[in-house]
Amino acid sequence: MSRSIAATFAPFVIAIAAVPAIACGGDPPPPKTAADSPPPPAPAATPRLPEKAPDSPTASAVRISDEIVKACGINEPDAYFAFDSANLRPDDVRVLGQVATCFTSGPLKGRVLKMVGHADPRGDSDYNMTLGQSRADAVASYMRGKGMDKSKSESTSRGAMDATGADEPSWARDRRVDMLLGQ
Repeated sequence: MSRSIAATFAPFVIAIAAVPAIACGGDPPPPKTAADSPPPPAPAATPRLPEKAPDSPTASAVRISDEIVKACGINEPDAYFAFDSANLRPDDVRVLGQVATCFTSGPLKGRVLKMVGHADPRGDSDYNMTLGQSRADAVASYMRGKGMDKSKSESTSRGAMDATGADEPSWARDRRVDMLLGQ
């Protein structure tokens, strides 16, 4: 009986064994075209500063990445802080409200927002790290108050590590919170 089973299935075994040989032979695949290739990676979003430094010698800016600005339809990132403080002024939160709406119910809903605080180089390292963190935390707190999930907002500080200023207009640009799209 085993002989008849072997004889019965022998043609199938031979056919199955031949499939890889047939599949590997024949004409070469057509050359890949641009349509077959994945698109090139998008260039990294370049955060930008307001074109003009704040009028106040003690103010600092919120800098929103181009990727967020475009997705949220923001015209001018123009919310500012007082230098030695992390308090948001009522007139300065309009753009933050736009970002909050974008991340809670708009095109970036469910994405992570990173807020990175910075300081100018005039204080000592510990002070600048603390000040940068306070600035980032103030923005994060505002965003959570507008409905953003705490798990979707991260705040950190770089202190004066990225500072490049040498005078008041350039120090004003060093005092900021960068708002970036998280991973």
